Amino acid sequence: MLWKDMRTLGWPEVQRMSPMPTTFLGSALRGTFFFAFGLWWSVRYPLKYLRKKGGAEGQLGRGHTEVFEGTVKAFFALVGILVEQFVPTGPHLQLYSPKTHSWTDLTHWHYSTIYLFFLLSGITDVVSHSPLKLPPGLDRLSLSLALLVEGLLFCFRDYSDAVLDQHLHSLLAMAIFAGALCALLEVFHRDHIILETFRTSSFLLQGSWLWQIGFVLSPPWGGPGWDQSDSDNLLFLTMCFCWHCLGALAIVASNAAASRCCNESCQLKFGDIDVELDCGLCLHRGKKSSGGALLPESSLDDK
Repeated sequence: MLWKDMRTLGWPEVQRMSPMPTTFLGSALRGTFFFAFGLWWSVRYPLKYLRKKGGAEGQLGRGHTEVFEGTVKAFFALVGILVEQFVPTGPHLQLYSPKTHSWTDLTHWHYSTIYLFFLLSGITDVVSHSPLKLPPGLDRLSLSLALLVEGLLFCFRDYSDAVLDQHLHSLLAMAIFAGALCALLEVFHRDHIILETFRTSSFLLQGSWLWQIGFVLSPPWGGPGWDQSDSDNLLFLTMCFCWHCLGALAIVASNAAASRCCNESCQLKFGDIDVELDCGLCLHRGKKSSGGALLPESSLDDK
C-alpha cells in the first residue's frame, strides 16, 4: 500500500535490483590506476625524505610534481566518468527514467560518483600549487574525502545474497579507509614519512586487491566466478588479503632501499662540486657561496 502511494505521488519506483556486476576489465583498470600511483609514491617519497635528511632543498621541484600528479589524477577520473556514462549500455547522464518510473542503471552512476570526487581531488592538487595560494593541506583533505566517498559507496552497494562479493568489497573498504585516514592526518602533519608510507601501502593494496576481485568474480578466461556459498573461499580470500598487505609492504620496503642505494651512488663528488640525484634529474651544486670563484691550483700557487 505504501509503494502505491509513493508511485501516485511521483516518487521513483523502488525495485528489487540485482547485485551490481563486476567486470574484470573495469576492476583491472581501476586497480591499475591505484597501483600505479602507489608505485610512483613508493619511489618519490623515500627520495624526498633522503634529500631532506641530507640537508638538500626539499622544496625543489615539489610544486611541479604535485601539479603533474593532480593533472594525471584529474585526467583519468574525467575519462572514467565519460566511459561510465557514454558506453552503449550507460545511462548517458540520465539518472531517472520517466517512462519506467525508476532509477537508470545506478551501477554506472555509482562509479561515476567515485570518479567525480577523484576529479575534484586532482583539480585541488593543481590549484593548491597555483598563484591562488589555497590553504595548505587542502589537497590532502580532498584526497581523504574522495577515499571516504569511495569506501562509503562500496559499503552500501547492493550485494543481495552474493556473500563472497560482499566479503571481497568489505576487505577492499578496509584498505580504502586506511588510506583516507592517512590522508586526513597528513592535513595536520605534512611531509610525515610514516603517514606517506602507509598511504602508499594502502594504494598498492587497493590496486592489487581490485585485480584480485576481478579474477574472483569475473575471470578473464570466461566462465562463472568462484562459488559464493563456499565458506572455504571466504577463509582463503581473507588469508589472500593478508598476503596482499605483505606484498604491498614488501614493494614499499624494496623501493625505499633501492632509492637509498641510488641516491648514495649518484652523489659523485669532484672537488667542490656535487652531482646529486633528485627524481631523475642531476643538479650541479657548488659548496661555496655565489660570491666565491673556483680558482685553478696554479693560480693559488702563484699567489
